Amino acid sequence: MEPLIEVHDLHFQYDDGTVALDGVHFRLFPGETVAVFGANGSGKTTFVLHLNGLLAGDGDIRVCGMVLERKNLARVRQKVGLVFQDSDNQLFMPTVIEDVAFGPLNLGVDRNEAYARATAALEQVGMEPASHKAPYHLSAGEKKRVAIAGILVMRPEILVLDEPTTSLDPPGQIALLDLLERLPQAKILVTHDVQSARILANRAVFFEKGRIAGEGSVEELIARFSWDRARNRQATHI
Repeated sequence: MEPLIEVHDLHFQYDDGTVALDGVHFRLFPGETVAVFGANGSGKTTFVLHLNGLLAGDGDIRVCGMVLERKNLARVRQKVGLVFQDSDNQLFMPTVIEDVAFGPLNLGVDRNEAYARATAALEQVGMEPASHKAPYHLSAGEKKRVAIAGILVMRPEILVLDEPTTSLDPPGQIALLDLLERLPQAKILVTHDVQSARILANRAVFFEKGRIAGEGSVEELIARFSWDRARNRQATHI
């Protein structure tokens, strides 16, 4: 089976000299959900921002068989949908339906078709009744669903979710995890929330100092990196 994403020897250094990625190798296969663990500053978010070209380091990245380079950037961004931790960074139009339709319209899709796709995406995430609301009137969980609809409308093959349950109350977390379980796309889940990873992921990697220091099942990495390195902390977050 060919990987959807293949990363080889990825390096990245910020302008202030901070080495954020130091030789990352990674593959994502169809149907997988991979949890990405690691402490703050370990390189997790920097890594996923490379997967649709928001950052560009040194190394080789292939997405759905395409080399990630400038001439392929638009096509890669249709394949890889990135859902940010803060939904307010993705919602900026006056109404929910306008926000979700923005992506297809920006690609030149006919207005009627774009709005039909947007309505279908909102139905998929259970937010179609809110179509004509202003995004700022929504709860955190509702905003997250609309942000996901804005990605689904682009028909991606891969979803990258950065701390998706952050700021959600327990019912909102449960509803979101149920939604994510039902979505067919391969997923990369950047999270400190072990319970979410247990529900969604069938594999995990652990970032440390810009490298993948371990990979395996979620339970293997909890045992290896949580209990071993924080004896007095419960293994609920890593």
